[in-house]
Amino acid sequence: MRSKKTTLATATAISALFLASPAMAQTEIQWWHAMGGSLGELLESITQDFNESQDDYVVNPVYKGEYNETMTGAIAAFRAGEQPHIVQIYEVGTATMMAAEGAIRPVYEVMEKSEVEFDPDAYLPAVTGYYTTTEGDMLSLPFNSSTPVMFYNKDAFEEAGLDPEQPPRTWPEVEEYSQALLDAGYECGFTTGWPSWVQLENFSALHNVPFASKENGFAGTDIEALFNSDLHKHHIGKLAEWQESGVFSYGGRYSDSQPKFIGGECPIYMDSSASRAGLVSNIEDFEFGVGMLPYWPDVEDAPQNSIIGGASLWVLEGHSEEEYEGVAAFFEHLSSPEVQAEWHQKSGYLPITEAAFELTEEQGYYDENPGADISVEQMNLNPPTEYSKGLRIGNFVQIRDIINEELQATFADDKTAAEALDEAVERSNSQMDKFHRQNN
Repeated sequence: MRSKKTTLATATAISALFLASPAMAQTEIQWWHAMGGSLGELLESITQDFNESQDDYVVNPVYKGEYNETMTGAIAAFRAGEQPHIVQIYEVGTATMMAAEGAIRPVYEVMEKSEVEFDPDAYLPAVTGYYTTTEGDMLSLPFNSSTPVMFYNKDAFEEAGLDPEQPPRTWPEVEEYSQALLDAGYECGFTTGWPSWVQLENFSALHNVPFASKENGFAGTDIEALFNSDLHKHHIGKLAEWQESGVFSYGGRYSDSQPKFIGGECPIYMDSSASRAGLVSNIEDFEFGVGMLPYWPDVEDAPQNSIIGGASLWVLEGHSEEEYEGVAAFFEHLSSPEVQAEWHQKSGYLPITEAAFELTEEQGYYDENPGADISVEQMNLNPPTEYSKGLRIGNFVQIRDIINEELQATFADDKTAAEALDEAVERSNSQMDKFHRQNN
Protein backbone atom coordinates (compact mmCIF):
# COMPACT_ATOMS: atom_id res chain seq x y z
CA MET A 1 0.00 0.00 0.00
CA ARG A 2 1.40 3.42 -1.06
CA SER A 3 2.03 6.04 1.58
CA LYS A 4 0.23 9.37 1.67
CA LYS A 5 3.60 10.98 0.88
CA THR A 6 3.96 8.90 -2.32
CA THR A 7 0.39 9.62 -3.36
CA LEU A 8 0.93 13.35 -2.79
CA ALA A 9 4.15 13.33 -4.79
CA THR A 10 2.47 11.52 -7.69
CA ALA A 11 -0.43 13.98 -7.66
CA THR A 12 2.01 16.91 -7.66
CA ALA A 13 3.90 15.44 -10.59
CA ILE A 14 0.70 14.89 -12.58
CA SER A 15 -0.47 18.43 -11.82
CA ALA A 16 2.88 19.82 -12.97
CA LEU A 17 2.59 17.83 -16.17
CA PHE A 18 -0.86 19.25 -16.92
CA LEU A 19 0.29 22.76 -16.06
CA ALA A 20 3.23 22.41 -18.44
CA SER A 21 1.17 20.98 -21.27
CA PRO A 22 0.09 24.32 -22.83
CA ALA A 23 3.74 25.38 -23.26
CA MET A 24 4.67 21.95 -24.61
CA ALA A 25 1.78 22.14 -27.09
CA GLN A 26 3.00 25.39 -28.63
CA THR A 27 3.84 25.12 -32.32
CA GLU A 28 7.50 25.98 -32.92
CA ILE A 29 8.60 28.22 -35.78
CA GLN A 30 12.29 28.36 -36.78
CA TRP A 31 13.57 31.71 -38.05
CA TRP A 32 17.09 31.90 -39.49
CA HIS A 33 18.48 35.42 -39.68
CA ALA A 34 21.68 37.34 -40.39
CA MET A 35 21.55 40.09 -37.77
CA GLY A 36 24.28 40.11 -35.15
CA GLY A 37 25.21 42.58 -32.43
CA SER A 38 22.71 45.17 -31.23
CA LEU A 39 20.42 44.59 -34.21
CA GLY A 40 20.29 40.90 -33.35
CA GLU A 41 19.39 41.76 -29.77
CA LEU A 42 16.58 44.03 -30.96
CA LEU A 43 15.33 41.29 -33.29
CA GLU A 44 15.26 38.79 -30.42
CA SER A 45 13.43 41.28 -28.19
CA ILE A 46 10.70 41.78 -30.80
CA THR A 47 10.40 38.01 -31.20
CA GLN A 48 10.16 37.51 -27.45
CA ASP A 49 7.33 40.05 -27.32
CA PHE A 50 5.41 37.96 -29.86
CA ASN A 51 6.06 34.73 -27.96
CA GLU A 52 4.78 36.27 -24.74
CA SER A 53 1.72 37.81 -26.42
CA GLN A 54 0.02 34.46 -27.13
CA ASP A 55 0.16 30.76 -26.20
CA ASP A 56 -0.20 29.03 -29.56
CA TYR A 57 3.22 29.57 -31.16
CA VAL A 58 6.84 30.12 -30.25
CA VAL A 59 9.28 31.59 -32.75
CA ASN A 60 12.93 30.62 -32.30
CA PRO A 61 15.31 33.10 -33.99
CA VAL A 62 18.70 31.61 -34.90
CA TYR A 63 21.66 33.69 -36.09
CA LYS A 64 23.27 31.92 -39.07
CA GLY A 65 26.06 34.33 -39.97
CA GLU A 66 26.31 36.95 -42.73
CA TYR A 67 23.66 37.24 -45.44
CA ASN A 68 25.47 35.01 -47.91
CA GLU A 69 26.07 32.34 -45.27
CA THR A 70 22.42 32.46 -44.19
CA MET A 71 21.12 32.02 -47.75
CA THR A 72 23.60 29.26 -48.59
CA GLY A 73 22.80 27.48 -45.32
CA ALA A 74 19.05 27.66 -45.94
CA ILE A 75 19.40 26.20 -49.44
CA ALA A 76 21.57 23.36 -48.12
CA ALA A 77 19.11 22.72 -45.27
CA PHE A 78 16.19 22.53 -47.70
CA ARG A 79 17.98 19.91 -49.78
CA ALA A 80 18.55 17.92 -46.60
CA GLY A 81 14.92 18.29 -45.51
CA GLU A 82 15.95 20.32 -42.45
CA GLN A 83 14.87 23.80 -43.57
CA PRO A 84 13.59 26.51 -41.21
CA HIS A 85 10.15 28.03 -41.65
CA ILE A 86 11.47 31.57 -42.20
CA VAL A 87 14.80 32.76 -43.56
CA GLN A 88 16.11 36.31 -43.91
CA ILE A 89 17.54 36.91 -47.42
CA TYR A 90 19.24 40.08 -48.62
CA GLU A 91 17.73 41.94 -51.55
CA VAL A 92 20.35 40.80 -54.07
CA GLY A 93 19.24 37.21 -53.45
CA THR A 94 15.64 37.90 -54.52
CA ALA A 95 15.96 36.49 -58.05
CA THR A 96 17.77 33.43 -56.73
CA MET A 97 15.00 32.72 -54.24
CA MET A 98 12.32 33.23 -56.88
CA ALA A 99 14.05 30.71 -59.10
CA ALA A 100 14.06 28.07 -56.33
CA GLU A 101 10.90 26.34 -57.56
CA GLY A 102 9.22 24.15 -54.99
CA ALA A 103 11.26 25.61 -52.15
CA ILE A 104 9.35 28.85 -51.56
CA ARG A 105 5.84 29.47 -50.28
CA PRO A 106 4.93 33.05 -51.28
CA VAL A 107 3.94 35.30 -48.40
CA TYR A 108 0.65 36.26 -50.03
CA GLU A 109 -0.35 32.57 -50.08
CA VAL A 110 0.68 32.09 -46.45
CA MET A 111 -1.41 35.06 -45.38
CA GLU A 112 -4.42 34.23 -47.57
CA LYS A 113 -4.72 30.71 -46.15
CA SER A 114 -4.60 31.93 -42.56
CA GLU A 115 -7.27 33.86 -40.70
CA VAL A 116 -4.91 36.81 -40.32
CA GLU A 117 -5.96 40.07 -41.93
CA PHE A 118 -3.49 41.05 -44.61
CA ASP A 119 -3.62 44.19 -46.74
CA PRO A 120 -0.70 44.56 -49.18
CA ASP A 121 -1.71 48.19 -49.78
CA ALA A 122 -0.78 49.00 -46.17
CA TYR A 123 2.91 48.63 -47.03
CA LEU A 124 5.08 51.35 -48.55
CA PRO A 125 4.95 50.82 -52.36
CA ALA A 126 8.62 51.68 -52.85
CA VAL A 127 9.54 48.96 -50.35
CA THR A 128 7.17 46.19 -51.35
CA GLY A 129 7.73 46.70 -55.07
CA TYR A 130 11.09 44.99 -54.69
CA TYR A 131 9.48 41.84 -53.34
CA THR A 132 6.27 41.53 -55.37
CA THR A 133 5.37 40.07 -58.73
CA THR A 134 4.34 42.24 -61.66
CA GLU A 135 0.76 41.37 -60.64
CA GLY A 136 1.36 42.84 -57.18
CA ASP A 137 1.53 39.57 -55.22
CA MET A 138 3.95 39.76 -52.28
CA LEU A 139 6.59 37.01 -52.41
CA SER A 140 8.47 37.80 -49.22
CA LEU A 141 7.87 40.12 -46.28
CA PRO A 142 10.01 43.28 -46.20
CA PHE A 143 11.81 43.44 -42.87
CA ASN A 144 15.01 45.45 -42.64
CA SER A 145 14.85 47.86 -45.55
CA SER A 146 17.07 50.89 -45.99
CA THR A 147 17.94 53.36 -48.72
CA PRO A 148 21.06 55.48 -49.16
CA VAL A 149 21.02 59.11 -48.03
CA MET A 150 23.52 61.91 -47.57
CA PHE A 151 24.99 62.59 -44.13
CA TYR A 152 26.86 65.86 -43.63
CA ASN A 153 28.95 67.53 -40.93
CA LYS A 154 27.10 70.66 -39.82
CA ASP A 155 30.10 72.05 -37.92
CA ALA A 156 32.30 71.70 -40.99
CA PHE A 157 29.69 73.46 -43.10
CA GLU A 158 29.71 76.42 -40.72
CA GLU A 159 33.52 76.59 -40.79
CA ALA A 160 33.42 76.62 -44.59
CA GLY A 161 30.80 79.37 -44.67
CA LEU A 162 28.03 77.02 -45.80
CA ASP A 163 24.49 76.89 -44.45
CA PRO A 164 24.44 73.97 -41.96
CA GLU A 165 20.71 73.55 -42.47
CA GLN A 166 20.92 73.34 -46.26
CA PRO A 167 22.80 70.33 -47.67
CA PRO A 168 23.61 70.25 -51.39
CA ARG A 169 20.74 69.00 -53.57
CA THR A 170 22.46 68.48 -56.92
CA TRP A 171 25.82 67.12 -58.04
CA PRO A 172 27.06 70.55 -59.17
CA GLU A 173 26.22 71.81 -55.66
CA VAL A 174 28.11 68.84 -54.14
CA GLU A 175 31.15 69.92 -56.13
CA GLU A 176 30.71 73.55 -55.05
CA TYR A 177 30.26 72.64 -51.37
CA SER A 178 33.17 70.20 -51.46
CA GLN A 179 35.51 72.82 -52.91
CA ALA A 180 34.52 75.20 -50.11
CA LEU A 181 35.30 72.46 -47.57
CA LEU A 182 38.70 71.84 -49.19
CA ASP A 183 39.43 75.57 -49.06
CA ALA A 184 38.53 75.49 -45.34
CA GLY A 185 41.22 72.88 -44.74
CA TYR A 186 39.35 69.59 -44.91
CA GLU A 187 41.10 66.68 -46.60
CA CYS A 188 38.24 65.86 -48.96
CA GLY A 189 34.74 66.97 -49.77
CA PHE A 190 32.70 63.76 -49.86
CA THR A 191 32.96 60.01 -49.80
CA THR A 192 30.56 57.14 -50.36
CA GLY A 193 29.81 53.71 -49.02
CA TRP A 194 28.73 50.81 -51.26
CA PRO A 195 29.66 52.47 -54.62
CA SER A 196 27.68 50.00 -56.77
CA TRP A 197 24.51 50.31 -54.66
CA VAL A 198 24.69 54.08 -54.13
CA GLN A 199 26.41 55.44 -57.24
CA LEU A 200 25.01 53.11 -59.92
CA GLU A 201 21.95 51.18 -58.70
CA ASN A 202 20.28 54.02 -56.79
CA PHE A 203 21.72 56.57 -59.20
CA SER A 204 19.80 54.84 -62.00
CA ALA A 205 16.54 54.78 -60.04
CA LEU A 206 16.85 58.39 -58.90
CA HIS A 207 17.34 59.48 -62.53
CA ASN A 208 14.66 57.09 -63.82
CA VAL A 209 16.97 55.31 -66.26
CA PRO A 210 17.29 51.53 -66.64
CA PHE A 211 20.01 49.58 -64.89
CA ALA A 212 19.12 46.47 -66.90
CA SER A 213 16.62 45.52 -69.59
CA LYS A 214 13.12 44.11 -69.08
CA GLU A 215 12.23 46.45 -66.21
CA ASN A 216 15.51 45.78 -64.40
CA GLY A 217 14.77 42.05 -64.53
CA PHE A 218 11.22 42.18 -63.21
CA ALA A 219 9.78 41.14 -66.60
CA GLY A 220 12.09 38.22 -67.31
CA THR A 221 15.49 36.64 -66.78
CA ASP A 222 16.79 36.97 -70.36
CA ILE A 223 18.20 40.42 -69.70
CA GLU A 224 21.25 42.53 -70.33
CA ALA A 225 22.98 45.23 -68.31
CA LEU A 226 22.39 48.85 -69.32
CA PHE A 227 24.41 50.79 -66.75
CA ASN A 228 26.99 51.98 -69.31
CA SER A 229 24.81 54.70 -70.85
CA ASP A 230 26.22 58.16 -71.53
CA LEU A 231 24.64 59.37 -68.26
CA HIS A 232 26.26 56.60 -66.22
CA LYS A 233 29.64 57.19 -67.85
CA HIS A 234 29.36 60.92 -67.24
CA HIS A 235 28.61 60.39 -63.55
CA ILE A 236 31.37 57.87 -62.87
CA GLY A 237 33.72 59.99 -64.97
CA LYS A 238 33.02 62.98 -62.72
CA LEU A 239 33.66 60.86 -59.61
CA ALA A 240 37.02 59.83 -61.08
CA GLU A 241 37.82 63.47 -61.92
CA TRP A 242 36.86 64.55 -58.40
CA GLN A 243 38.96 61.74 -56.94
CA GLU A 244 42.04 63.37 -58.47
CA SER A 245 41.17 66.85 -57.18
CA GLY A 246 40.22 65.77 -53.63
CA VAL A 247 36.57 66.72 -54.01
CA PHE A 248 35.80 62.97 -53.75
CA SER A 249 37.68 60.33 -51.77
CA TYR A 250 37.15 56.64 -52.55
CA GLY A 251 37.07 54.58 -49.38
CA GLY A 252 36.33 50.99 -50.43
CA ARG A 253 33.66 48.67 -51.77
CA TYR A 254 31.40 48.49 -48.73
CA SER A 255 31.07 50.89 -45.78
CA ASP A 256 34.85 51.13 -45.41
CA SER A 257 34.67 54.87 -45.99
CA GLN A 258 32.60 55.55 -42.86
CA PRO A 259 35.67 56.38 -40.69
CA LYS A 260 36.47 59.21 -43.11
CA PHE A 261 33.21 60.86 -42.06
CA ILE A 262 33.28 59.97 -38.37
CA GLY A 263 36.88 61.15 -38.09
CA GLY A 264 36.10 64.49 -39.73
CA GLU A 265 38.16 63.90 -42.86
CA CYS A 266 35.26 64.04 -45.34
CA PRO A 267 32.32 66.21 -44.20
CA ILE A 268 29.85 64.64 -46.70
CA TYR A 269 29.11 60.92 -46.66
CA MET A 270 26.61 58.90 -48.71
CA ASP A 271 25.51 55.53 -47.36
CA SER A 272 22.61 53.51 -45.99
CA SER A 273 19.99 55.31 -43.92
CA ALA A 274 20.48 52.46 -41.44
CA SER A 275 23.96 53.90 -40.74
CA ARG A 276 22.31 56.68 -38.77
CA ALA A 277 22.07 54.77 -35.47
CA GLY A 278 25.77 53.89 -35.62
CA LEU A 279 26.75 57.46 -36.44
CA VAL A 280 24.76 58.76 -33.48
CA SER A 281 26.63 56.32 -31.22
CA ASN A 282 30.11 57.02 -32.58
CA ILE A 283 30.21 60.74 -33.38
CA GLU A 284 31.04 62.93 -30.40
CA ASP A 285 32.89 65.90 -31.89
CA PHE A 286 30.33 67.38 -34.26
CA GLU A 287 26.65 67.53 -35.14
CA PHE A 288 25.54 65.92 -38.37
CA GLY A 289 22.53 66.38 -40.61
CA VAL A 290 20.80 64.21 -43.21
CA GLY A 291 19.87 65.09 -46.77
CA MET A 292 18.67 63.33 -49.89
CA LEU A 293 21.01 61.88 -52.48
CA PRO A 294 22.06 64.45 -55.09
CA TYR A 295 21.00 64.30 -58.73
CA TRP A 296 22.04 65.83 -62.05
CA PRO A 297 19.61 68.74 -62.64
CA ASP A 298 19.74 68.48 -66.44
CA VAL A 299 18.15 64.98 -66.35
CA GLU A 300 14.46 65.48 -67.10
CA ASP A 301 12.88 62.99 -64.65
CA ALA A 302 15.26 63.49 -61.74
CA PRO A 303 14.83 63.10 -58.89
CA GLN A 304 12.48 60.10 -59.18
CA ASN A 305 12.84 57.91 -56.06
CA SER A 306 15.54 55.78 -54.49
CA ILE A 307 15.41 52.01 -54.05
CA ILE A 308 16.04 49.83 -51.05
CA GLY A 309 18.72 47.59 -49.72
CA GLY A 310 18.50 45.29 -46.73
CA ALA A 311 16.58 42.04 -46.56
CA SER A 312 13.18 40.38 -46.49
CA LEU A 313 11.71 37.27 -44.88
CA TRP A 314 11.06 34.25 -47.09
CA VAL A 315 8.89 31.28 -46.13
CA LEU A 316 10.15 27.82 -47.07
CA GLU A 317 8.01 24.86 -48.10
CA GLY A 318 7.92 21.52 -46.29
CA HIS A 319 6.00 22.30 -43.10
CA SER A 320 2.50 21.72 -41.75
CA GLU A 321 -0.44 24.06 -42.31
CA GLU A 322 -0.59 24.68 -38.56
CA GLU A 323 2.99 25.89 -38.65
CA TYR A 324 2.24 28.23 -41.55
CA GLU A 325 -0.61 29.70 -39.52
CA GLY A 326 2.03 30.49 -36.89
CA VAL A 327 4.21 32.15 -39.53
CA ALA A 328 1.23 34.28 -40.60
CA ALA A 329 0.52 35.32 -37.01
CA PHE A 330 4.16 36.26 -36.52
CA PHE A 331 4.23 38.29 -39.74
CA GLU A 332 1.12 40.13 -38.58
CA HIS A 333 2.98 40.96 -35.36
CA LEU A 334 6.07 42.16 -37.23
CA SER A 335 3.95 44.37 -39.49
CA SER A 336 1.99 46.05 -36.69
CA PRO A 337 2.49 49.83 -36.43
CA GLU A 338 3.88 49.56 -32.89
CA VAL A 339 6.52 46.94 -33.74
CA GLN A 340 7.51 48.60 -37.00
CA ALA A 341 7.77 52.02 -35.35
CA GLU A 342 10.03 50.56 -32.66
CA TRP A 343 12.17 48.74 -35.24
CA HIS A 344 12.44 51.88 -37.41
CA GLN A 345 13.36 54.17 -34.53
CA LYS A 346 15.86 51.88 -32.81
CA SER A 347 17.54 50.38 -35.89
CA GLY A 348 17.46 53.16 -38.47
CA TYR A 349 15.76 50.94 -41.04
CA LEU A 350 12.67 52.11 -42.89
CA PRO A 351 9.19 51.47 -41.51
CA ILE A 352 7.53 49.07 -43.95
CA THR A 353 3.98 50.39 -43.50
CA GLU A 354 2.33 53.79 -43.80
CA ALA A 355 0.81 53.30 -40.33
CA ALA A 356 4.24 52.78 -38.74
CA PHE A 357 5.55 55.97 -40.35
CA GLU A 358 2.50 57.93 -39.18
CA LEU A 359 2.79 56.54 -35.64
CA THR A 360 6.48 57.51 -35.49
CA GLU A 361 5.50 60.99 -36.63
CA GLU A 362 2.74 61.22 -34.01
CA GLN A 363 5.18 60.15 -31.30
CA GLY A 364 7.34 63.16 -32.13
CA TYR A 365 10.36 61.07 -33.11
CA TYR A 366 11.12 63.07 -36.25
CA ASP A 367 10.87 66.35 -34.35
CA GLU A 368 13.38 65.07 -31.81
CA ASN A 369 15.60 63.47 -34.48
CA PRO A 370 15.70 65.81 -37.50
CA GLY A 371 16.57 64.01 -40.71
CA ALA A 372 15.39 60.59 -39.58
CA ASP A 373 12.47 60.84 -41.99
CA ILE A 374 14.56 61.79 -45.03
CA SER A 375 14.88 58.16 -46.12
CA VAL A 376 11.09 57.70 -46.16
CA GLU A 377 10.58 61.00 -47.96
CA GLN A 378 13.16 60.11 -50.62
CA MET A 379 11.64 56.67 -51.20
CA ASN A 380 8.23 58.28 -51.71
CA LEU A 381 9.19 61.24 -53.88
CA ASN A 382 7.20 59.73 -56.76
CA PRO A 383 5.34 56.49 -57.47
CA PRO A 384 7.90 53.84 -58.52
CA THR A 385 8.38 53.34 -62.26
CA GLU A 386 9.65 50.30 -64.17
CA TYR A 387 13.14 51.73 -63.67
CA SER A 388 12.80 52.76 -60.02
CA LYS A 389 10.97 49.92 -58.25
CA GLY A 390 14.13 47.89 -57.71
CA LEU A 391 16.34 45.27 -59.31
CA ARG A 392 15.58 41.60 -59.84
CA ILE A 393 18.74 40.19 -61.33
CA GLY A 394 20.15 36.68 -61.01
CA ASN A 395 23.75 36.15 -59.84
CA PHE A 396 23.64 39.72 -58.54
CA VAL A 397 26.14 39.03 -55.76
CA GLN A 398 28.74 38.21 -58.42
CA ILE A 399 27.64 41.17 -60.55
CA ARG A 400 28.10 43.62 -57.68
CA ASP A 401 31.61 42.26 -57.17
CA ILE A 402 32.34 42.85 -60.87
CA ILE A 403 31.01 46.41 -60.74
CA ASN A 404 32.97 47.25 -57.60
CA GLU A 405 36.13 45.83 -59.12
CA GLU A 406 35.77 47.95 -62.25
CA LEU A 407 34.87 51.08 -60.26
CA GLN A 408 37.92 50.59 -58.09
CA ALA A 409 40.07 50.42 -61.23
CA THR A 410 38.55 53.72 -62.36
CA PHE A 411 39.22 55.47 -59.06
CA ALA A 412 42.79 54.13 -59.11
CA ASP A 413 43.18 55.75 -62.56
CA ASP A 414 43.83 52.36 -64.19
CA LYS A 415 40.81 52.64 -66.51
CA THR A 416 38.59 55.40 -67.80
CA ALA A 417 34.99 55.42 -66.63
CA ALA A 418 33.85 54.40 -70.12
CA GLU A 419 36.28 51.48 -70.24
CA ALA A 420 35.36 50.29 -66.76
CA LEU A 421 31.58 50.45 -67.28
CA ASP A 422 31.75 48.80 -70.70
CA GLU A 423 33.83 45.99 -69.21
CA ALA A 424 31.52 45.70 -66.21
CA VAL A 425 28.49 45.42 -68.50
CA GLU A 426 30.13 42.75 -70.66
CA ARG A 427 31.14 40.69 -67.63
CA SER A 428 27.74 41.20 -65.98
CA ASN A 429 25.96 40.05 -69.14
CA SER A 430 27.83 36.76 -68.90
CA GLN A 431 26.52 36.28 -65.36
CA MET A 432 22.97 37.24 -66.40
CA ASP A 433 23.05 34.83 -69.33
CA LYS A 434 24.37 32.05 -67.12
CA PHE A 435 21.54 32.55 -64.64
CA HIS A 436 18.94 32.60 -67.42
CA ARG A 437 20.21 29.35 -68.95
CA GLN A 438 20.30 27.63 -65.56
CA ASN A 439 16.71 28.58 -64.74
CA ASN A 440 14.90 28.21 -68.06
